[in-house]
Amino acid sequence: MKLWILKPIDPDNAPWDPWYDKAFGFVVRAETEADARSLAGEQAGTKKSKDLDPWADHGLSTCEELTAEGEAGVVIQDFYAA
Repeated sequence: MKLWILKPIDPDNAPWDPWYDKAFGFVVRAETEADARSLAGEQAGTKKSKDLDPWADHGLSTCEELTAEGEAGVVIQDFYAA
């Protein structure tokens, strides 16, 4: 299995607007990017219909494999203040 990090490309636009009651990031364990996107879509609070799944849409969200390579730092912080 691989670890994947998923984030919105632009959290200020639809379907993440308005910002409340929605997920803005996932770290998912899955074999493939498609599986990771599907698992995120199943857990998301974002509006999802048969025509739009923002976590499956490459134009609305990113999905990158996490590896141990890279500089030290926080991988994801998902904080929105009201």
